[in-house]
Amino acid sequence: MTDAAPAPAAEDIHDLRPPRNQWWDVWDQFKTHKGAMVGMIVFVSIILFVTVGPWLWSFDPGHIDIRSRNQGSSWTHPMGTDQLGRDILARMMYGGRVSVAVGMTAMLLGLLVGTLIGVLAGYFRALDAPLMRTTDLFLALPLLPLLLILVALFRDVLEGVFGQAMGVFVLIVVAIAITSWMQTARIVRGDVLALKEREFVLAARSIGTPSRRINTRHILPNVMSPIMVSATLGIASAIITESALSFLGLGFPPDFPTWGRILYDGRDWIEQYPARVVWPGVFISLTVLSVNYIGDGLRDALDPRIRGR
Repeated sequence: MTDAAPAPAAEDIHDLRPPRNQWWDVWDQFKTHKGAMVGMIVFVSIILFVTVGPWLWSFDPGHIDIRSRNQGSSWTHPMGTDQLGRDILARMMYGGRVSVAVGMTAMLLGLLVGTLIGVLAGYFRALDAPLMRTTDLFLALPLLPLLLILVALFRDVLEGVFGQAMGVFVLIVVAIAITSWMQTARIVRGDVLALKEREFVLAARSIGTPSRRINTRHILPNVMSPIMVSATLGIASAIITESALSFLGLGFPPDFPTWGRILYDGRDWIEQYPARVVWPGVFISLTVLSVNYIGDGLRDALDPRIRGR
């Protein structure tokens, strides 16, 4: 009669477990950044405010009630009303939805352009000089005058094609995207220059792997961390730029509220009713600050040298 097989040691059982997902390590490191966690809570709260809020608050943001104009905070209008009697809370919810949508869309478009140019410039030596000189040219252009020129030249054309509101949305998103991709391109290019000389890329190239496959399977996954950090910062920059354009009266039409437009409409009433500029200013500041803190937390969490501590 043979003896029973010895029980496996605890170390052997531990070795048989599946490897821990790297994104759980990223999340564990992200949770230790208190500012990033507070920023995430604030940003998620703002997203819920602008998406779920209109379902709970039934006031029409465009409804005009002259008899209720210039009212202060009350149970009926918690943020008061403007000079036309429109509910400011409803306009903040609807305007925040537009501002966040502009920020997210412009960020994605700028990120796509910047990543594409950065990868091409970093991997292909022949494209490096012309693409980087083009990037330097865009960096040297003054941002605000360039945006004003784009709005003046293409606003009527896009409004005729897409309609007034959608035409302005497309114009602002494209204008912000084509003036904000340069930082992403420079960051991605620097990482690609280092990665393309690594052993795994050289091994893939030695066995005849096409350049397209090397970039999609080996290069891009390894530059995702700076791209994600750049994405968070791009949202904040896009929201500020849209608010600045709306404040200058070059953004959306008056009946299409955004946080910048609400701030613009309240500038003439700042002495009598300062809350009209305080509310949109607070929401813009909180959104930008929360996104910046999230970007700081992602930068630390995606750094393997910090994550291993």
